[in-house]
Amino acid sequence: MFRRTFWFTAGAAAGVWATTKVHTKLRQLTPESLAAQAANKAVDAGHRLKDFALDVRAGMAQRESELGEVLGLDAPADPELPASRRLAVEARAQRRSDEHRHDQDHDHSDRFNSRTPHNRNEDH
Repeated sequence: MFRRTFWFTAGAAAGVWATTKVHTKLRQLTPESLAAQAANKAVDAGHRLKDFALDVRAGMAQRESELGEVLGLDAPADPELPASRRLAVEARAQRRSDEHRHDQDHDHSDRFNSRTPHNRNEDH
């Protein structure tokens, strides 16, 4: 008698477990769920692409400054240059220092950390 009760209970539990698993999978395969999953993956890919672009931009700026140092482009303007050329060199140096200062003031790399989950409903 106890043996039959045990196997009946075990079978009922297995049936409930299997039914729950099937319903969970069916909910995951609904069009709304698939659309939400696709949207989440697209947002994650966009954030990874933005992180990559920020890394490339930082690498380009670093390499440009290295080349500027090697080629002497960041050196002060030669006083023997004609006035128009000397002003152009000084303006370029000022513009580069302003860009560098702007990049340091607006570093958003921590905002787009790929390890944090992104809500696809947030404003971008």
